Amino acid sequence: MLRACGVALLGLWFAAALAGICFDLGPERTDLDRLFAAPSLADAWFGRDELGRSVLARLADGAQRSAAIVLFVVPVTALIGTLLGLTAAWFGGPWRALVQYLIEVWLAFPGLLAAIALAGVLGTGMHSVAIALVVTGWTGFARITLLVADGLVRREHVAAARCLGSTGPVILWRHVLPFLGGPLSVQTRLAVAGVLVGEASLSFLGLGVQPPDASWGAMIRSGSPYLVIAPHLVLIPGATLALMLLALEWVTPEPQTAARPR
Repeated sequence: MLRACGVALLGLWFAAALAGICFDLGPERTDLDRLFAAPSLADAWFGRDELGRSVLARLADGAQRSAAIVLFVVPVTALIGTLLGLTAAWFGGPWRALVQYLIEVWLAFPGLLAAIALAGVLGTGMHSVAIALVVTGWTGFARITLLVADGLVRREHVAAARCLGSTGPVILWRHVLPFLGGPLSVQTRLAVAGVLVGEASLSFLGLGVQPPDASWGAMIRSGSPYLVIAPHLVLIPGATLALMLLALEWVTPEPQTAARPR
């Protein structure tokens, strides 16, 4: 049941993102006669903000940006981390020691603080957020890949493939990578959640999406001064972000299921 709810919520997220692309929802359209309007079925379902803009339209606009950054950052970090982990496990020696050292050094710093520092250096905007999250997000994939692949490259079926003359890339692709599907699927869920929180946090701090563009974190920041008179400006984007994180938790496979190779 929870898994179905999680899938439905994630489907709504991407549907909202597509709606923002396919239709002009007017996220920047103001109505000065209805400032701070409460949620209403007769007008704006989720109310209006301090400039009379539809909160629902801005949520959809923010969903578009969060989905875009997730679809960019997660595949890039997964590719970098998985390649580093696989090659470190396969070659061993100094290369493995170097990759392990880089992972340990990177994990010694809180990822969000490192992303904030990088975004501050690179400047504001979605490009800076994406680069900062890629630079700080590859370690999870590299660590889990190295831990699992370390044992796999010593198994009998890998030794047999070597004896038959298979090359390193072929062995890694056919005999090692399939066993990483479960652990990497769990790590992907963690990465998506981390990117969502990271993007919202950087936008909340003013380092991400800039006005008048919408982001869930930026919406929380702009609504914070009006929390007493218009709590929906903070509660609705905050609840939306929390629901997306819960949905990711609900759709994650059980550890026993994730550990089975396909």
